[in-house]
Formats: sequence, structure tokens, C-alpha cells
Amino acid sequence: MDFSAVGKKIRELRRNIGLSQEELSEGICTQAQISKIEKGDVYPYASTLYLISQKLGVDVNYFFDIGMTPRLDYVQEVKRQLFQARRNFNYDEMRQVVETEGQNPLFTQNNKNLQLLLWHKGIYQYELEKDMDTALETLFSAIQLTHLSNKYWSEREIEIMLTIGAIHFQEDQLDEALEVYQNIQKYIRTIPYITDYTIKSRLDYNIARTLTRLHKYEESNDYCVAGINWCIQKDNLFVLGELHYHLGYNYELLGDYEKGIRYMEKALIVFDLQQDEKYSTYIKEKIKQLEGKL
Repeated sequence: MDFSAVGKKIRELRRNIGLSQEELSEGICTQAQISKIEKGDVYPYASTLYLISQKLGVDVNYFFDIGMTPRLDYVQEVKRQLFQARRNFNYDEMRQVVETEGQNPLFTQNNKNLQLLLWHKGIYQYELEKDMDTALETLFSAIQLTHLSNKYWSEREIEIMLTIGAIHFQEDQLDEALEVYQNIQKYIRTIPYITDYTIKSRLDYNIARTLTRLHKYEESNDYCVAGINWCIQKDNLFVLGELHYHLGYNYELLGDYEKGIRYMEKALIVFDLQQDEKYSTYIKEKIKQLEGKL
């Protein structure tokens, strides 16, 4: 643990928001203790670091990450770029980022950071090179970099498993995809506190899609509803539109066009809020088609 890096970041954040050492220390510790922490002379107790993080407006895990990862801000920027490439299906950019950082010691000498690169390498190996076997091998290798026990799965490891399930789904290997997703349901229970709420909603959505392909529409609806309720509970719009659309699609397949239209209209509201014109245009056309069947 690099105590000096944590201290420097505390000082930087304190100055950015205009706090003196005395003001930061109020209700936490002494001003002298803050001075020693910022110089890297001492490392605070976890409880002290938590109170400092709250006053500075950051997650306490940010300080632990800084202490364990040199140049954390650079790593986080690479992570952001890969997330955007993944979200926008920009696999060429994804490959460029991975290849650029492939020789960077910040990634090659840190298993967690290397895992990030291998995860996205597996994605573009499948999407661009159409090499499913190599992609799956890369993704499983990425998991093994940090996975120490089946009793506990990290959020990142679960994310990679979601990718593996998605590949099976795209290959129409539906039983294999469903097995992966059902295992993920078990893995999520090992996490005492989920920081990324979208993992569960994305899982519900992926299970729902797989069940629909298996013609299990009612079961699929149950997962759509569960995912929608989770999104609402957590105030998160991610895949909320997709879940409503898929629910409407299931009702279309069941021949209940009125319910199908109702849920697609709700999906349209979400996509309009997100300014997603591609999906909005498509759903408007679907609604017209269903209205013609009434």
C-alpha cells in the first residue's frame, strides 16, 4: 500500500474544495494527524479514512485503489474509454485501446488491470474476428486472473460471465447461455453489496431474451417485470427501455396486442428521454404494426 499516494490525493481533494487541514479534521481527528496523513508519515484507520472520504465527497474505496494502483486516474480513463466503446458497440476502438495498453506496465504488472484488457480483447475477438473459441478462452483466462474461490465472485468477474453468456446467446446456444445466466444468479448472492446496480437488471434482461428464444414467454415476462422493478427501485434507467420493449414483444408473440402496445409505448417514453432515435423510430413502427392487428 502506497501511503504517500493516498496522502497526496487527500491533500489535492481538500485544496480543490477549499478546506483547510483544520476544517477537514473537525469531528474526525486532530489537524496534526491530517498533516501526517497527507505527508504519508502515517496511514489512517479505516474508520478515519471513511470519515475523510465522506467530507471530501468520494467513495472510501477510491483511496484504497489509489494506494494499490499507481496512476489510478490513467487506469480509470482507459476503463472509461473501454466502457464507451462497449456501450457504443465500437469494437475497432476497443481493439485499438487494448493493443495500445497491451505493453503498459500499469496493466501487465497488475492482474486486475490486465483482466480489464483481456475482457475487452475477448469481446473484439468474437465481434471482429468471429473466433468464438479463442474469445471464450480469453474471457475465461481473464476471470482466472483474480478468481480465487467459487465461494465469492467479484462484480468484474460476473460482468465477464455476462459476456460469455451473451456470446452463447448470439450463437443460438440457448441452453448454454441460460446455464451461464443461472450460475450468475448464484454468484450475485455471494456479493454482500452490489455497487453496479445495472448488473442485476442486465442479467434479468438477458435471461428474458433467452427464455423468449426458447418460447417460454410467461417465464420471460417474469424476468422483465423483475428487471423493471429493480430499475425503478434503484432509480436507474439502464435497460429500462429494453425491458419494457421486450415485455411488449412477448405479449405480441402471445397474441395480446393491446398489452404489447402498452409496454412498447412505455419503452418509447424511456428511449425518448435518453434521446435514442434509433430505438424510438423502430418502436414507433412496431406500434403501428400492432395497431393494425387490432
